[in-house]
Amino acid sequence: MENKEHIVSSFDRDLEGIQAMIMKMGGLVETAIAEATAALENRDEDLAFKVRKGDKAIDELEERVNEEAARILAQRQPAAGDLRTVLTVFRLSASLERIGDYAKNMAKRAGVVMQMQQINGAAAGLRRMSRQVELMLRDVLDAYIQRDVDLAADVRERDLEVDQMYSALFREYLTFMMEDPRNITACMHLHFMAKNIERMGDHVTTIAEQVIYLSTGDYPDEDREKGDRSSYDPGNGEV
Repeated sequence: MENKEHIVSSFDRDLEGIQAMIMKMGGLVETAIAEATAALENRDEDLAFKVRKGDKAIDELEERVNEEAARILAQRQPAAGDLRTVLTVFRLSASLERIGDYAKNMAKRAGVVMQMQQINGAAAGLRRMSRQVELMLRDVLDAYIQRDVDLAADVRERDLEVDQMYSALFREYLTFMMEDPRNITACMHLHFMAKNIERMGDHVTTIAEQVIYLSTGDYPDEDREKGDRSSYDPGNGEV
């Protein structure tokens, strides 16, 4: 009995360790989102460079999480709920890594846009949209730690607002381009940045669905409807 209790305690410590890494990774991603947007709004090249450089730490954490989760699978051979916990870690780390990539892509484009004539008010909508995703990410990580199905479901539904914001920005940038052809290049970059944020929202939604699966053993019954599909791009690469 004592040996069994020791094994259980050791397994719990292993799970706590990888969950701590997930939360650290989530914190880095939250910061990257906020700083990529601030770099654009404040035309701060140093901050944009910091976001691009900081993505390496997120990638390294994903590798550590996956290595540790793989070790736990091999050594502990968890069953039922514990197995779901370990499998969910793989998926969460992948989604967080992708969100970090999109923040890095935003920072790259911000650096390009800074070299162009500023379009008054063009960055404000991006800031609101990225803030929405940042808050969703914070809440979904809380839902993960607390195994809060209701909070995860709420985050999942809030992605509709992100889709609606993206559609509004898409139309706004078209207007800027039609008003002055000199705005076309900058607005194209801004549009791709908005698409990066929309993609972040999709990955936060994926995390929310993983939290629901982790807590209940089942995925949500219905797919969440996209807010607007007029400019929906199903690809997963950089935009």
